[in-house]
Order: sequence, then C-alpha cells, then structure tokens
Amino acid sequence: MDCCNQCSYETPEGKITSLIRRDRPRVEALNLAAQLDLPQCYIAAGFVRNLVWDVLHKFKHSTPLHDVDVIYFDPAESDPNAYQKYEAQLTKCMPRLNWQVRNQAKMHQYNGDPAYHSTLDAMHHWPEKETAVAARQISPNAYELIAAFGFDSLFSLCITHNPKRSRAIFDNRVHSKQWLTKWPALKLAKSHERDCISL
Repeated sequence: MDCCNQCSYETPEGKITSLIRRDRPRVEALNLAAQLDLPQCYIAAGFVRNLVWDVLHKFKHSTPLHDVDVIYFDPAESDPNAYQKYEAQLTKCMPRLNWQVRNQAKMHQYNGDPAYHSTLDAMHHWPEKETAVAARQISPNAYELIAAFGFDSLFSLCITHNPKRSRAIFDNRVHSKQWLTKWPALKLAKSHERDCISL
C-alpha cells in the first residue's frame, strides 16, 4: 500500500486518487454512489481519511471499510425518508458495507446550525477537520476530491478540533473510535494552533 513515495511530486488530491485506484472496494463503492445520480454526491469521512492514515502508517492492508458515509445536497427533496431508499439500493449491490446516506441540505436542522449552502459548506461544520474530506467518481476511473479545510493536516497525521462543534463531541469521538490506538502515529492538534502533539 505504501505508494506515497511514488506520488511525492503529486498534489494531495493526486496522491489520494492514486490510492483509491489501487483499492478495489473503494472503486466499487464510488461507482455505486455515482449511480445514485444525486446532486453534489460524495463518499466522505473515514472512506478517505482512513485510507491516507493507513498508507502513512505503512499498513500492509487497508483498515476494513465498515461505515460508508454517502453525502449529497438536495434542498428540494421532500421525502424525509429518501435516504432509506438509497441505503437499500447500495446495500443490495454491496451488502458487506454499512451504508449511511444523508442529505446535507437537511442536516443543519439536526445540528442546530444556519442552513448550509452546499455539501462542502456542510462539511465545514464537522467535528474534526481531517474528517471533512470526500471523494466522488466523475467518470470511469476519474475522481474528484474535496476538503473543507485542505489536506495538509490529514497528511501530517493530525486530528484537529473544529471549533464549530463542541470540544466534548470531539473528545468523545476521538475516544470512542479509538483512532489513537488504531493509528498510533496520530497526534492531537493543539487548540488554536497548527502544531500537533503526541499523547
């Protein structure tokens, strides 16, 4: 899996795209998500984040995909249960994954935020900055990457609290998901600083 050295002169997006193309389950998942034909539709969070962390840790095998977060942005959607139809469609095609589909145009209501303007705007409100990364298939074997806060801290093995969410939520996620155990080189970013600290 350790192909980052081969991609050293690429952009972060190019590095991640190269990694995705070498990961058959991710290629299949992105293809299925594209077939939903939803507006501003991406697979986000650990789908991209964990892939980068695995490679930087030089793991021989990818951390298994479990929850796969499909996000899209459709303010006109009237059916509050539409996500269930999309999840069922994806599960039928790739049942080994736990598909979670959410319309980000509606999530501000759950989070108590002002209305979001796009998928990327919604990602600016997620608890960790490194989680706010996403990929989508734009044509066969071609992918688009977006990141609400850029890719630098992701490749620096940082976990950074987003002040738009409470510190308690952030700390609970870091602990409950055991990120520092699964990926021991990860570091928590200092408050209001770019530097990271090891625990």
